[in-house]
Amino acid sequence: MGSLGSLVLLLLFVASAAVIWIAGIKLSDTTDVLAERLHLGSALGGLILLAIATNLPEIAITASAAMAGQLDVAVGNILGGIALQTVVLAILDGAGVRPRAPLTRLAASLQLVLEGAMVVAVLAVVVMGTQLPSGLHAARLAPASVAIAVLWVIGLVLLNRAGRGLPWREGGDAPDSQPEPRGHSKGKKEKAATDKGVSTARAGLVFGASALATLVAGVLIERSGEEFFARQGLSGVLFGATVLAAATSLPEVSTGLTSTKLGDYQLAVSDIFGGNAFLPVLFLLATVLSGKPALPAAHDTDIYLTALGIILTVIYMAGLIFRPRRQYARMGVDSIAVVVIYLLGIAGLATIAT
Repeated sequence: MGSLGSLVLLLLFVASAAVIWIAGIKLSDTTDVLAERLHLGSALGGLILLAIATNLPEIAITASAAMAGQLDVAVGNILGGIALQTVVLAILDGAGVRPRAPLTRLAASLQLVLEGAMVVAVLAVVVMGTQLPSGLHAARLAPASVAIAVLWVIGLVLLNRAGRGLPWREGGDAPDSQPEPRGHSKGKKEKAATDKGVSTARAGLVFGASALATLVAGVLIERSGEEFFARQGLSGVLFGATVLAAATSLPEVSTGLTSTKLGDYQLAVSDIFGGNAFLPVLFLLATVLSGKPALPAAHDTDIYLTALGIILTVIYMAGLIFRPRRQYARMGVDSIAVVVIYLLGIAGLATIAT
């Protein structure tokens, strides 16, 4: 990439972002269609399929960096994206909610609070793993990365159980929240695909092609973007936590906007929390591919971003419990707090990175 001109790098970066956006929409639609037709629904298989589909750019970047021996890049990519993906909820709150009400008021449920708690728990293990010695590994596995993967699976099992109902009034859903049950948008997408004559085989082919396009675009956007923005004076840490994180979050934005448009606010929040809980599982992939523990390669900036991600998640967990009524600039108080704290956090990150 270093031999390419700046204009070519910028065009490559923008084109890759466009591919990720378009392919992300296709992935979201076909994932829901396949989950419905294969009777995965909100079961464990459906949750895993959705987590992988919406995080394909991060998977591609992590795998590429790990195979190149750049574990610090893999770690920064994973942890840098979690905080910004949480900010996506503020975007959905301001742009996707109809009628006029805060996102967390309409989406409030105990199941979503549990999902937020799983994100916090996984990120806490991440911080612990960064303090372990780099020589602590065997058979291309490290204790922290294995623990994160096991914790994620246990969390999915508990959430799957919670999805069948909680021993609380309204089954854990708040009164006067979204009128239709969580996940109803998946059924609507499947019905629309059936009406258009889209077969399961065709949906599978579109899913595969979109996944491949996203994987390739994920690698290209990281390589071209890092080189271009480095020439503009933006450090690798700030690039990864802002520009790259925003570009690789495009599938979550498209998926979330589709869900909120169909009135499935709980699913929109769940997709963000679920993706954030899944991202640290990629440390296991990085460790297996590189043969060395990934987390000990974390910089102080990575730990800082992990803490920022925890804070932003807790704010939305509080919003789901307190369910704010008022909106300012079309957003709930919790979303405004998230945006402000994120911007302050990035300002603090800049002081560390320099």
